[in-house]
Amino acid sequence: MLVVGSGGREHAIIKSLLASPAKPRVVCAPGNAGIADEIHCFPEVAADNIVGLVELAQREQIDFVVVGPEVPLSLGLVDALAAANIPAYGPKADGARLEASKIYTKEILLKYKIPTAEAATFDNAPAAVEYLRTHPAPIVIKADGLAAGKGVVVAQTTAEAEAAVHDLLALNAATASDQSKILIEACLTGEETSILVIVSGRDYYILPTSQDHKRIGDGDTGPNTGGMGTYSPAEVVTSELLARIDREIVSPSVNAIADEGIDFRGTLFIGIMLTPTGPQVLEYNTRFGDPETQVVLPRLDTDLLALLWAAAKGNLAEVARDVRVRPEAAICVVVASKGYPGKFPKGIPITLPAALPPQTTIIHAGTARDKDNRLVTAGGRVLGVTSLAPTLAEAASRAYAACDEIECETKYCRRDIGAKQLNRK
Repeated sequence: MLVVGSGGREHAIIKSLLASPAKPRVVCAPGNAGIADEIHCFPEVAADNIVGLVELAQREQIDFVVVGPEVPLSLGLVDALAAANIPAYGPKADGARLEASKIYTKEILLKYKIPTAEAATFDNAPAAVEYLRTHPAPIVIKADGLAAGKGVVVAQTTAEAEAAVHDLLALNAATASDQSKILIEACLTGEETSILVIVSGRDYYILPTSQDHKRIGDGDTGPNTGGMGTYSPAEVVTSELLARIDREIVSPSVNAIADEGIDFRGTLFIGIMLTPTGPQVLEYNTRFGDPETQVVLPRLDTDLLALLWAAAKGNLAEVARDVRVRPEAAICVVVASKGYPGKFPKGIPITLPAALPPQTTIIHAGTARDKDNRLVTAGGRVLGVTSLAPTLAEAASRAYAACDEIECETKYCRRDIGAKQLNRK
């Protein structure tokens, strides 16, 4: 097996795959320092090197590829693998467009009357600024293309919204080959939840619920990030509410994608706002969430490899019937570099604790080895500390105990992951 990617999501996926009764041989490209401690990595093959990844899969006689990040999906890696007769888990480029273009997703949502915020599309700043005069803040501005989780600004003032218009149009222009565009949409209020769905055509299985913490600071303050921590289950999503989300959002979404002629075989990650009038879609992503994966997969008491293979081969309905979920709560606290999501130093030494609390794992995200083979920082989000326990409070206690034992002079983590749920009781 080949897992494509280099982050915490991929490390979590690899740990679950290695636990499969099938005992697969797993390799990773490009990987990171923590992944390389467990399996063979090919750091010379970047995640966006489509030709190189296909050649690697052929050379290593890979039977199955699991694609982690959104970029290779949007570049058509699964299409290229299919052309080489190599099965893969992840959508082809037409399905990945649901994440690669927020405007395309909004058009699908509106076309099929799936609950979502009112929105308008712009390709120039003057028209967008004029629109803001009749749509006061708070308001949301989104870059149309991929932006590593940072292409969204929730503007609290008109001045902030106007600045975001200019910044995101410039971001789009720097990262997209076609005309730069942004989406401006109404600001929904409520709690967010992440719904991860294994999809195979019109068949699907909803994974355990989770709740992410996007903002960099405690109390959900500061700029958005790729995610600073998460927990599962999200108790705010009751069984009744999940049934409504399935009925009004998940099922219509899966069928809408199929109706558009897309044979989607991968993870549909639906960001949802639980508004006072009901759940509404914030976004589609077309891969496992990061850091949601780090808490969802440890709660699966089933063979992940069998589940992903069935989805890729069109047999999901048969396997999904036997999926079991552990009753424990899980939490993941992201240890980041100070300065993230802005500028931050790299190459800072990390010392991991010699012992960890029970059911606690350190997932590597932005790590590397320096010339002296020391573990060092190599990204904004460096590590993820995941703990399972009978209660969320106990899981949080274990995770933060481990975080406190990690030595790194630039480490930073939020201290309130899970607090919203804990304070509800």
